[in-house]
Amino acid sequence: MLAISVVITIVTVVGVFLLQRISHPWVKTLLDWVPAILFAYLIPALITHLSGWDLSKVALHDVSKNAVVPFAVVCVMSALSFPQLRMIGFRPILLFVGGSFIIATLPVLLTMIFSAFSDHSKEVLLQQEYWKGLVSITGGWIGGSTSQLVLKELSGCSESIFLSILVLDNILVNIWTILMFQWIKRSDRINEWAGIQDTVPDFIPDTLHPGRLTLAPVAITLVGVVLAVIMAHIWVDTFLWKIILLSLAGLLLGNLVPRWHHTLVLKIGGIGILTIMAILGLKLNFSNLSMPLPLVLLAVVWLVLHFVGMLLLAWWLRLHAAWVPIASMANLGGISTAPAVTAAYNEEWMPHAILLAILSMVTGNFWGMVTIALFQWVLG
Repeated sequence: MLAISVVITIVTVVGVFLLQRISHPWVKTLLDWVPAILFAYLIPALITHLSGWDLSKVALHDVSKNAVVPFAVVCVMSALSFPQLRMIGFRPILLFVGGSFIIATLPVLLTMIFSAFSDHSKEVLLQQEYWKGLVSITGGWIGGSTSQLVLKELSGCSESIFLSILVLDNILVNIWTILMFQWIKRSDRINEWAGIQDTVPDFIPDTLHPGRLTLAPVAITLVGVVLAVIMAHIWVDTFLWKIILLSLAGLLLGNLVPRWHHTLVLKIGGIGILTIMAILGLKLNFSNLSMPLPLVLLAVVWLVLHFVGMLLLAWWLRLHAAWVPIASMANLGGISTAPAVTAAYNEEWMPHAILLAILSMVTGNFWGMVTIALFQWVLG
């Protein structure tokens, strides 16, 4: 099955890469509705669904986490210049933190509201203790799998409830990723409607000119990226700290190494993100939905209100509408999907999505403990 998953991934990445370069009007219209990078996510899922193959546990997922993600992180982060970092400012971070706050506090409020209006919801969420599963969702959305497991233990969530939570979490995040791709493609029109003038100038050329691909800059750039990944694997075992170290290394390489090829690493990083999305698509499966209706409804309302709250905060901050899906995916999707969604709007913003995703990974346990404390306070 490993060979099959590799072939599917390669065919998907090459196909999407070529699709982006077709200039036919109907293709351009299609890509206005469905960003090319989203096909990298959906094509493997369609293949596995039609074939009946289960590729969710093949070794390629470990390769993606241990090799492709680190390589892409260094490439993307080394395309970020310090002037560009200063240009973005503090407001996207404030938006991201606001989104985390909403995720951590809303499940408590919604549980109380659902329980007050429905005896069945009260039985499921409180008496059957599905609220403990909501704590795990908080950790999974903000901090990732590690925080999800930590908070499962801290909340005392049972194995049966945790299994339902894992299925629900997987389904919701997959659907949310697709919706955020659609939103970010329309963010400029939303900006115009809201009268927001927030823009970010281009720092990196959009195309690679063959005449500029001289050997020395290309060699310096590729060797620097590969050495950074190898050294991170040697020095650091924890995935979170490895990503932090590689992000810092990318920043330093892109800003301190003479003749660093910023356009090249941005393009390579984009291909890396395509590859990560294609491998993630091998896991996409909507056939396992089996859980209490109040839990599903609460989670859906939770997601929608999280997004509405971030929209209002972005409007108050007069922040570009594209930052809402970026910050939302940094909270919910993490290091893989946040830059992928961002690339559907502007590849130059991918490093900022990675920075927010790192902040998410670092703070997941904290926000989950806030949720636990609020539940314990409300429930007495």
